[in-house]
Amino acid sequence: MRVVIAGGHGKIAKLLERDLAGRGDTPVGLIRNPDHAAALRAAGAEPVVCDLEHTDTDTLARHLADADAVVFAAGAGPGSGTDRKDTVDRGAAVLLADAAVRAGVRRYLLVSSMGVDDPPAPDTDDVWAAYLRAKKAAEDDVTGRDLDVTVLRPGRLTDDEPGGRITLARHVPPGAISRADVAHVLLALLETPGTAGHTLELVAGDTPVADAVDALTR
Repeated sequence: MRVVIAGGHGKIAKLLERDLAGRGDTPVGLIRNPDHAAALRAAGAEPVVCDLEHTDTDTLARHLADADAVVFAAGAGPGSGTDRKDTVDRGAAVLLADAAVRAGVRRYLLVSSMGVDDPPAPDTDDVWAAYLRAKKAAEDDVTGRDLDVTVLRPGRLTDDEPGGRITLARHVPPGAISRADVAHVLLALLETPGTAGHTLELVAGDTPVADAVDALTR
């Protein structure tokens, strides 16, 4: 399986790249900074320099040639302002969907966030509110395409060791989840095409990853 990952140098992306490479798949990481290429190679991924804020659909579609799936794991990141929440967390996700349609890649996994269904509270920080609005706008746009989309909404992310047990459903109570477990869930979703069409919230729990994902299609 050849999987192109937007935001290829991110923490979740690199963990997913290691998981994919470890089982013989071909992860391709899209990166903005060429200095990050060595880190991707160390994770077993093929680095491709492509700035999603400064490219077009045709160029990106060429990078998706022969891919079996795409994963949007990019984000403007800490320290970015409201403008980049829109251009990355929404705009780049939409551009990836445009390119996937152009390249004929149907499978699309979108890493979003819990909390996007409700409008931000009046006292919410402006940047965080922009992030939530951008993620929800990305979901609405991408899921409206003729693509096989799964939206994954993790809870509060940690760098803890993977627990291997999760709660995964349309709605789950607020909680945390390790980035390593998120990567494991993404891999399981890629292996389970019947999960297309689902929007799923994810936190740590009691069910093994494989069982939780399998239950979605039963």
